[in-house]
Amino acid sequence: MSEFSKMSVADLSRELGRKAFSPTELLRDVLQRYEKLEPELNMFAYFDREGALAQAKASERRIMHGEKLGELDGIPTSVKDLIAVKNMPMRFGSKSSSADPVAIDAPAVERLRAAGAVILGKSTTSEFGCKAVGDSPLSGVTRNPLDPNLTPGGSSAGAAAMVAAGLVPYAIGTDGGGSIRIPAALTGIFGIKAQFGRVPVYPVSATPTLAHVGPLTRSPEDAATVLGVISGFDRRDPFSVRESVPDFNNAVSQQRDVRIAWSPTMGFGRVDSDVAVCTAAAVARLELLGYNIEQVDLLDADPIEMWTSEFYAGVGTRLRGIIDAQPELLDPAVLKVLQQALQQEMQSYYESVFARYTFREKMRQVFDKYDILLTPTLPVSGVEVGRDVPEGYEDKSIVSWAMFTYPFNLTGNPAASMPVGLTSNGRPAALQVVGATFDEASIFSLCGAIQREGMS
Repeated sequence: MSEFSKMSVADLSRELGRKAFSPTELLRDVLQRYEKLEPELNMFAYFDREGALAQAKASERRIMHGEKLGELDGIPTSVKDLIAVKNMPMRFGSKSSSADPVAIDAPAVERLRAAGAVILGKSTTSEFGCKAVGDSPLSGVTRNPLDPNLTPGGSSAGAAAMVAAGLVPYAIGTDGGGSIRIPAALTGIFGIKAQFGRVPVYPVSATPTLAHVGPLTRSPEDAATVLGVISGFDRRDPFSVRESVPDFNNAVSQQRDVRIAWSPTMGFGRVDSDVAVCTAAAVARLELLGYNIEQVDLLDADPIEMWTSEFYAGVGTRLRGIIDAQPELLDPAVLKVLQQALQQEMQSYYESVFARYTFREKMRQVFDKYDILLTPTLPVSGVEVGRDVPEGYEDKSIVSWAMFTYPFNLTGNPAASMPVGLTSNGRPAALQVVGATFDEASIFSLCGAIQREGMS
C-alpha cells in the first residue's frame, strides 16, 4: 500500500500546500498503483495519462507560486462515463455509443477543473446506468477490491472500486435509482446524492427527473468537501437549486439533536439476516449515544413500478433507434427492461406520474415528524460477479433487488450510504441515511457522529 492510498482529501491538500510532496509526485504514485490495480479491477472506461500529467504540472506551478486554488487542487480523481468530460469519449458503457470525444464539460466537471482537480479519466458503468451491478458490454466486468469475485455494484462501479482500492480519495458518480449508494454499500465506502438539483446535470439526462451527480469517498468529511465544490445553480439545468450552497463541512463536525425514524424493511422489503443484524446493531449504538430513534414501517407496497415507468422509459426512448435496428448491441438484461418500458400506454405512464406525486407527499409528511430516516442501504452484503441480481432475489429485477434506494430518487430527498461495520461473513454493511428536503446537513452531522464513534 502506498502512503497516499489512505490519505483523506484534507490530508493530501494540507501536505501539498506545505510542499511535503508535489502534485506530480502524487500522480506518479497513483499511476504506479493504477498499473497494478487496473488489470484485475477494471475501473476505467477511459484513462488519460497525458492529460492528467499536464493537469498535475499546472497544479504544481500554482502551488509553487502560492496560488493554490483550493482543497482539491492537485488531487487525482475520476468522472463516471455517464458524465461529459471535454475531449474524452462519453460511451455510457455501451457498444452502441460513439467513441468520439465530446466538446463540453458537465457543470460538475467545470467546477472540478476550476478547483484544480486532476482528472484521470472516465470510470466504468453498467450500460446507460441501467443495472445495479458493475459490468457492461463495452468495458466488461469491474470487480470489487474487497473481493474480486464480487461486484462493486452499479452503476457507479469503477468510481466505487477505485476509491475503495485507495487509488483516489474521491470519485464522481451518478445516481438515478441508487447508483452511488449501491456501490458505496458493497465496497464499504461513503456515497451521497444530495437534494435533487443541488448538483446541476447537463447535458440533459435520459432520466431528467431522477438523475443526480455526487461523490463517492472514504469519509463524510471528504464528501462534504467535494459536494461543496460541485454544488450550486447552473441555468442550463432547469431543476438546478438557486439557493446558496450550505456549509457541508461544518455540518460533519457538529452533532445535531435530530429525530430519527428507523425502518428495517421500509414495510415492504426483505433483508438478509447478516445485514439485518449489523444495521440493527448500529442503530442500537446510536440510541446509546442519546439519539431519539423510533422504529416505523413506512410503505405498504414497493414503488418500483413508478420508478421503472420513468427511468426505463426515458432510457428506452433515447435508444429507440438502437432497440429497433441493432438490439444485439445492448446488454440482453438491459434490452429486456427497456422493451418492456416502451410498451406502456400513455394512460398507464401518467397514472405512474400522478402516483409518484402522491408518494412524494406521503414521504414529505414523514419528514414533518422526523429529521432523518434510516434504512439498510441494501438487503445483501455482496453479489457475485456475473449475476444481475443477488442469490435469493431471483424474483426481483435488475434494479428492484436494491429496493431501498430508488424510492428516494422518486422523491428527490438527499440520501447517503454510510458503512457501519462488517457482517458475520466479513462483508460491509451500510445504513442508508435519508434527510428531509434540502437537509443534507443533518445527514452529514449523523454520519460524522457514526464515524467519530468508530462504527464505520
